[in-house]
Amino acid sequence: MNFALINWLAVAVAGLSAFLVGGIWYSPVLFANAWMADNKLNTDDLKVSNKARTFGFSAIFSIIMAINLGMFLADAKTDVSWGATAGFLAGVWTFSAIAIQGLFELKSWRLIFINGGYSVVSLTLMGTIIGLWR
Repeated sequence: MNFALINWLAVAVAGLSAFLVGGIWYSPVLFANAWMADNKLNTDDLKVSNKARTFGFSAIFSIIMAINLGMFLADAKTDVSWGATAGFLAGVWTFSAIAIQGLFELKSWRLIFINGGYSVVSLTLMGTIIGLWR
């Protein structure tokens, strides 16, 4: 791996893109209501949560994921197609981990697909950004 081939600004933007995807994915327009119902949460539960902690750690973990993906894509041959493919494959990997945990936690398949789907979409976008912005 050649660290000189990593575009760190692209990695940062890719990491933060997870917030854009998450903001849409977990909004009432898409899956918020189903996600809350399957987690047995309501809007009052979310209002009293520590948002700084939740969003702060989410940002840190999203950046770590993007750095990791950026390291895998640190190759002169990486292009947007390979970036999107690698991101998608990383999403399938994390989807599988989410599914395994969800099965043991007795979560619904709907919740597994909501959370796992977010992972696939956000990592595919991350890979696309990193591959495109060489």
